[in-house]
Amino acid sequence: MKRTCTVLLGGLAAATILAAPTLADEMTPGLTRLATVPVGAEITGMYITENGDLFYNAQHPADSNPAPNNLATIGVLTGVDFNALPASVPGLKLPETDAEKQGFMSSLGAYQAIAREGDFDKDIPGGLGAIMAADGSKIKQSNDPDFNAYVPVSRDGNTGYLFANWEDRPGGMSRMRVTKDASGAWSIADNDVSMLDFSSVHGTWVNCFGSLSPWSTPLTSEELYFDDTADWNNADYKYHKDQVALEKHLGRYPNPYDYGYIVEISDPTGQALPVKHFTMGRYSHENTVVMPDMRTAYLTDDGTDVVFYKFVADRAGNLGSGTLYAAKVTQDEGSDPATTGFNIEWIELGHGDNGAIHRWIREYDGITTADYTAGGNNYISDDDVAAWAAGNAADDRVAFLESRKAAKALGATAEFRKMEGIMINQAGAADGSVPYVYMAMSEIGKGMADDEGDVRLDANTCGVVYQLKLDRDYDVARMEPAVAGFGYNKDAANNQCNVGGVSNPDNIMVLKDGRVLIGEDTGNHENNMLWVWDPAASAS
Repeated sequence: MKRTCTVLLGGLAAATILAAPTLADEMTPGLTRLATVPVGAEITGMYITENGDLFYNAQHPADSNPAPNNLATIGVLTGVDFNALPASVPGLKLPETDAEKQGFMSSLGAYQAIAREGDFDKDIPGGLGAIMAADGSKIKQSNDPDFNAYVPVSRDGNTGYLFANWEDRPGGMSRMRVTKDASGAWSIADNDVSMLDFSSVHGTWVNCFGSLSPWSTPLTSEELYFDDTADWNNADYKYHKDQVALEKHLGRYPNPYDYGYIVEISDPTGQALPVKHFTMGRYSHENTVVMPDMRTAYLTDDGTDVVFYKFVADRAGNLGSGTLYAAKVTQDEGSDPATTGFNIEWIELGHGDNGAIHRWIREYDGITTADYTAGGNNYISDDDVAAWAAGNAADDRVAFLESRKAAKALGATAEFRKMEGIMINQAGAADGSVPYVYMAMSEIGKGMADDEGDVRLDANTCGVVYQLKLDRDYDVARMEPAVAGFGYNKDAANNQCNVGGVSNPDNIMVLKDGRVLIGEDTGNHENNMLWVWDPAASAS
């Protein structure tokens, strides 16, 4: 049995959608608007298949949108081959009417909904995106689908498993068997849908963006927004309700060191078993991207005063042991975030393997709110971090369990805000035709925009996308601004960032021809937008 999907165009005729673009007074060179999503929704989960289909989601749309556009949606842009886009891509006009603002618009193809929050409640306990308690009750209905990854099972690539994150506390991940027919429409095959079982790894926490490894396993990211572990078991902490929800999910009080990692889904077309890679550090993972050598990975840390990381595995295709590094940057002369780059050097934090780190984690089991004392700490303390940095610790647990504090203690740059998606084009990076890593910095502010430390830029509330050149060994030693938002006006009723540029870039995809897709997570554009940026056009 197949479940047919619904095409969502917000009630608009194709001719309206393909109307000539309305441009701002200024337009970022090389940037073209491709699509918008309903009011309140951000664009997440961008993923391009080998056949050129672009999956992306509308995360947490506004309740005021007419049904079904008030529901979080996992979907795909049909009728477009993103591996062979035309040289000149038509631009999309800005949404103007209520119908346009509350619907899906695109200048190429048509957006098709594959699934929405709460679907398949007869096949999945609680429905798609449901976060369940250990006793079988429903804790919450997530409306935050993020990362998508598609793993084909047919030779032609038109049938496979679509994995999607559910970015909540506790987190989740769904798997749906999907198939594409001769017309290009996608549908669910045989009601084969499920929420993955993460009980073997003590659940997950805020599954954010991610990537597909070069060996075709989804890598989902735990975005651990928790800056001071000492408060994890503090019942008076302002966000303690999240630990309460996680306790219901597990049936016991959680150990903080079980969360904040890259989680690989092994055997994705079979049992789909999760493996947490403690080796890649514990922090607020936005996502990781593994290079074509299948050893080197770059990892972003979302939040304020955060760190940029690199991991080098001991063996190709195995992230279970290796060395973790943190970046120290040296800023160029100047302070304009649209033009000022950085040199990068890498500070080694430690070498580890999953087994040893897991044994350290288990030492913190059984600690609950009953053990908390004001001003105390039942976990790794700042004194422990200082002792480790001075070379006086018995082991390297600080490097992997308090990675951000470890990086700062060794002199790495811990000032970034707000680090989001990082991505390459695998084929282009492998053959040298697109030798770049791209990273989205949603906002330049706070630690990046003060007069202290390594980074002293002017603030840019609209954000910047950085380009990092890969050398022959997949190392990076420079990050330079490629696309910058502009024109921020906090007093504007809508569109506080100029609509001729990006606002709070988040998801990134790099195309085979070197162009870059940029998805927004912003409240500074009335409708979040999907852009394509052409480096060649911007340089001309």
